[in-house]
Amino acid sequence: MLHVAIVGAGPAGFYTAEALVKKLGAGVAVDIIDALPTPYGLIRAGVAPDHQSIKAVDRRYHAVLAGGVRFVGDVRVGDDGIGIDALLALYDAVVLATGAPHDRRLGIPGEDLPGVMGSAAFVGWYNGHPEFADLAAPLAHPGVAVIGNGNVAIDVARVLAKTPAELAHADLAAHARRALAASGVRDIHIVGRRGPYQASFTPKEMGELGELERARPVVSPADLPDAAGDAALDPGLRKVVGHLRAFAAAPPRDVPVTITFDCFSRPVAIEADGDALRLVIERTRLDGDRAVGTGELRTIACGLIVGCIGYASAAIAGVPFDAGRGRVVNDGGLVADRLYVSGWARRGPSGTIGTNKTDGAEVAGRIVAEMAVGAVAGDRAGAAGLDALLTATGRRAVTFTGWQAIDAAEVAAASHPAPREKIVTMADLRAMAHG
Repeated sequence: MLHVAIVGAGPAGFYTAEALVKKLGAGVAVDIIDALPTPYGLIRAGVAPDHQSIKAVDRRYHAVLAGGVRFVGDVRVGDDGIGIDALLALYDAVVLATGAPHDRRLGIPGEDLPGVMGSAAFVGWYNGHPEFADLAAPLAHPGVAVIGNGNVAIDVARVLAKTPAELAHADLAAHARRALAASGVRDIHIVGRRGPYQASFTPKEMGELGELERARPVVSPADLPDAAGDAALDPGLRKVVGHLRAFAAAPPRDVPVTITFDCFSRPVAIEADGDALRLVIERTRLDGDRAVGTGELRTIACGLIVGCIGYASAAIAGVPFDAGRGRVVNDGGLVADRLYVSGWARRGPSGTIGTNKTDGAEVAGRIVAEMAVGAVAGDRAGAAGLDALLTATGRRAVTFTGWQAIDAAEVAAASHPAPREKIVTMADLRAMAHG
């Protein structure tokens, strides 16, 4: 019997577990260990709450747990006396699938002022992540600046702009639903240092902005390149640019909220302005694909600034880490003897949720191949050893049964048509799981 521990209960962890079971069947026992009492990682706490079709992939992950893979929740590897060396002593192989939970910093003066936060924090707040449930999201001021030209920036802007009715089907945390319903936000800016041809939006997310009930997207025609160049773009980017051109050409609608695309704008500083903020941005121009400053400055008045410029994986004690690339150092998924890495922790924060499926299959294949040549022995204590260690350190893990109790309680507490009412504190999650 091969015993495998996977650290991280997000997409990368589940796809790796699924691939191992598919390859080895009853010959493998897999434990998925996570710091939270709830599984599914960014599917639960990162994907936009109004994108329920994307979140539906959790049914596939549920089937993995129902099929015999063990969930060991509320156990933070590196704490509680459980480090990588301890896991390697208990399991034949250990896979790190910890994702990229940390925001990249803006790197400009003033980014530590109140009202400035990264997307992991803000998205975690409205998605009910326990670490961010108590975040004070300042939504009284009409202005918000969202820094970044990718889908996370679009998600943040869209959630801020939607009406309560438009968010009725979302699995927003209750505290966020209340705050957004009372929000004074009216002037949302999406700030990007380059232009439409360099944007990382996808067509679906861009198109949704044109369908909002009380908000309209605004694009300056002066920021649009010559349309003759659109034909050379890949199809997805061509559709994105097409949306931007349509926004620029659309007559103004009498709605209270605007979402302005500030292209060719580089944030250079954040300043306090009484109880509010000023984002200082510099006009840029392109030198090839590189944005260079022109020296022309202006400010955006706002109460909230959300940086959506990317994520980085968390360093783990005893594991080689490339801080510059925000990922675990690895060679094709292999970190060290019997230690592997999958997903964003392996590649850096790139690709879609589905990209992790390929990653998981590759890492599972490598484990099976090394087991065949004796590099992975298949003779360690596995789950029984972890349970003994948890007992010795006084930690009570949340099991799949405990997660099912949380899940059932959240679904039962929901107000139709919301799919669930999330439990957002660690104390309440533990109480429900163990109750």
